[in-house]
Amino acid sequence: MNLGWLRFSLWMLAYMVLALVPMAIALAGPTPELRARGVETGVMFGLLALGVLSAQAVTSGRQRWFARGLGQDDLLRFHRQTGLFALVLVLAHPLTLLLADSSFLTYLDPRDELLRALSLWFVLLAATALVVSSLWRLAFGLSYERWRLLHGALALAIVTLGLGHALMVDHYTGPLWKKALLVAAVGGALYLMVETRLRRPWRMRRRPWRVAEVRGGRDDSWTLRLLPRGHAGMAFRPGQFAWLSLGDSPWTMQQHPFSMTSSADEDGAVEFTVKALGDFTSTLEDTGAGGCAWLEGPYGVFTWQPGQCPDGAVFITGGVGITPVMSMLRTARDRGAREPLWLVHASGDFDSILFREELEELEHALPLTVMHVLDEPPDDWDGESGKVDEAMLRRCLPRGIAHLPCYLCGPEPMADALEPALSRMGVPAKNLYCERFDMV
Repeated sequence: MNLGWLRFSLWMLAYMVLALVPMAIALAGPTPELRARGVETGVMFGLLALGVLSAQAVTSGRQRWFARGLGQDDLLRFHRQTGLFALVLVLAHPLTLLLADSSFLTYLDPRDELLRALSLWFVLLAATALVVSSLWRLAFGLSYERWRLLHGALALAIVTLGLGHALMVDHYTGPLWKKALLVAAVGGALYLMVETRLRRPWRMRRRPWRVAEVRGGRDDSWTLRLLPRGHAGMAFRPGQFAWLSLGDSPWTMQQHPFSMTSSADEDGAVEFTVKALGDFTSTLEDTGAGGCAWLEGPYGVFTWQPGQCPDGAVFITGGVGITPVMSMLRTARDRGAREPLWLVHASGDFDSILFREELEELEHALPLTVMHVLDEPPDDWDGESGKVDEAMLRRCLPRGIAHLPCYLCGPEPMADALEPALSRMGVPAKNLYCERFDMV
C-alpha cells in the first residue's frame, strides 16, 4: 500500500459512507417503535449487508474515479475481504432475526409466500456461491470467463433482490421518500455494474485495434503487438495495464487485464507479453495477424517514469511479473534516463528468462544493474540461485533502498514473502508498490 495515510483515511471514509447509506436512509427521520434488541440487530445486519454489497461495485477496480491512487493489487484484496464480510452479514441477518423471534421463519417458508421465500433463499445461496466460486475458482475448474460471467450475474441479482426485500419489508422504509432514496442509492451501484458490462463496450466499438504481430518468446510466452485502427491509440504511463479482448466484437466475456510491455513513448503501437498459464492465454498463439482487438484502459498506479526519483529505483520481479517493468525500462531507454536502476529478476532456469537478450542490451543503454535469480541454475552458473528472500535482497540491493521507490511484481507467494521483507529493510509504505498476479 503506497497510498499516503491521509489519502487512505479519506478513501476509507468515503467507502464507509457508501456502505452505510442504506442504514442511514432507514434511520433518517421519524423511526418506528423499537422492537427486541435481537430483532433490531438483525435488521441492521441486513441493511449493512445491502450497503456493503452495493459498495462492491466501486471497489472492483473498474471505477477509476473511486480507485484513484490505489494499486489494483490492494483494491482487489480489499474487494475480496469486504466480499467475505458481506457474506457474513447476509447470513447473520436471518440467523439473528430467527434467534430473536422464531416467527420470522415464515419469511423463508414457501408455503406462506412463495415468491418472497424463493427470492430470499436465492440471495442466501447466491451470496455463498459468489464467495466460494471467487475463492476456489481453480479448484472448481471454472475458467476465468465463466467465473466472470457468474460473478457479474450473481452480484447483480443479489443486490437487486436485496433492494426489493428492503423496499417490501417497509418497517423502516415505509415513507415514499425513503424508498426513493434507497432506490437511487442502490440503483447507482446497479448502474455501475451494468455500465461496466454494456456501456463501456458500446464506447469501445469506436476504437478498434488491429493485431499487427504475434511472436513467441521464452517460457511459453507470446507477445501481441497492436496498432490503433482509425484513432490515435492509447496514452499510458509505463507500468499500467489494460483490459484486452480479441474478436470482432467488444461485447465478450474474454476480457483480461494485462500490463503493457511497450515503451510509453512508442508512437501508436501497444505491446503485451503474456505467458500461457490459463484458458485464454494458452490460445494466444493461435491469434492471427490482422485480427481485431479491443482495449479498455489504462489502469493502475504501479508506474515509474524517469525523473520520478533522482536517486533511482528498485525493481523485483518473478517470471512474467517482469512485464510492467519492461515498459518502464524501455521508456527509460527512450527518454535517456540517467538515474541508477536495479532489477532483481527470478526465473525457473536460464533458458526461461524472459527478455534475456534485451535486458543485456538495456544494461548497456541505461545505468541498470540486473541480477538474475534461478531456481534451477546450470552447473556453470555463478549468479544467485534459489528463492529471492530478505537476505538476498540485503546482499544485492543498495544500502539506501529505504529512500528509493521499490516495485515488486510476481506470483502471490513471492509477493507475500517479500513485501514484509522490504518493510523490515526500511522501505516505507509510500515507496513500496506491489502487484500480485493470479488472473489468467
